[in-house]
Amino acid sequence: MTRWHQSGTRRDMCILLAEAGELRGQKLKTRLESRYDKQIEPKRYYATLERLVESGHVEKRVEGLYDVFSLTDVGRKRLEEQFEWMKASIGN
Repeated sequence: MTRWHQSGTRRDMCILLAEAGELRGQKLKTRLESRYDKQIEPKRYYATLERLVESGHVEKRVEGLYDVFSLTDVGRKRLEEQFEWMKASIGN
């Protein structure tokens, strides 16, 4: 397992992107905040998202005025590995 999984926020961002296919940055933040039932500081959120882009787990493209994010093949593979580990660990 790679270090990127050590952050639940990074993992959860990837899960939301896997579910949606792609999301604008603000929409992803809104969905994450809904999941956590609390606001996330923008500076922390965007730094975390940038780390995912830099590590190759998430792809960023510009669409007009908006940044749009999607999960890469590498990100999906790591997410699937995490899921398999969790599934095996809880015995299901």
